[in-house]
Amino acid sequence: MRKFVLILVLAIYALIAPLHSQTAAKGPATIVFMTDFGVANDAVAICKAVMLQIAPDARIMDITHSVTPFSIADGARFLAGTAPYYPPGTVFVVVIDPGVGSSRKAVVVKSKRGQYFVLPDNGLITPLLDRDGLEGAREITNRAFMINAGLSSTFHGRDIFSPAGAHLARGDKWEDVGPEVKRLVRLELPAARLEADGIHAAIIALDDPFGNLITNVSREDFQKLGYSLGDPIEVKVGAQSFSVPYVKTFSDVAIGKPLLYIDSRGRAGLAVNQGNFSDVYKVGPPATFFIPAKTKQESNPKGDLP
Repeated sequence: MRKFVLILVLAIYALIAPLHSQTAAKGPATIVFMTDFGVANDAVAICKAVMLQIAPDARIMDITHSVTPFSIADGARFLAGTAPYYPPGTVFVVVIDPGVGSSRKAVVVKSKRGQYFVLPDNGLITPLLDRDGLEGAREITNRAFMINAGLSSTFHGRDIFSPAGAHLARGDKWEDVGPEVKRLVRLELPAARLEADGIHAAIIALDDPFGNLITNVSREDFQKLGYSLGDPIEVKVGAQSFSVPYVKTFSDVAIGKPLLYIDSRGRAGLAVNQGNFSDVYKVGPPATFFIPAKTKQESNPKGDLP
């Protein structure tokens, strides 16, 4: 009898354990929110309240609400940098929308990683899709996915993007938001050019609040120039030239000294150890950027830091 009871218990556990595991693994839906609204007003709190009214169990995570106002390029950079750290099924609500109220579309985009992006069709999604691929896109026209009463012409973050994102997070079908969009607006970003004399590139952003200069030079392109750690490099930002050592991290130079490094996103950057490069040298984006190809005179065979 005891053996029979044990077998019965094990059989019941085998039936319910997978269901429990699936429920635990799924958990509440996650909405990842980003805007250029700032934090000196009530806009972010209102948008979150709208989301929670529709999807009360959702977890709302913030990327930032301090994107440079109207900067689609900054928003696109933050979105592409953050998305890989979230799982498939995550809903991103992104409102950097200088064309609010105009003929620009409000869309839901699904990437091939299975993530959803609720945002204006103004190029915000371009670098992410270039990396992750496009599953599909639809225009938000279904009023059931919006705030139906008093739809404004200047606060679509509250009236369209937040409710649409919350409907997706609670499990509503994304295909129901509206008609398919065949072609999305593309953001034309400056590209670095690797030429015989070096890399011709651009300063694209500041790493706030530290003032490091972010460039569009990839690690792979920089390595093609032939520099080793410790080598001095005569770089040019706009009309100014700077001699900086190529190092691994900030503390490889004395406090207050400049450096060139590969940042955590895999791009070449300029910084001052425990200082602000942009303030010290009075430079910032947008600006041209040039790194020359290495010559024999620039060699540092010992690998010592200057």
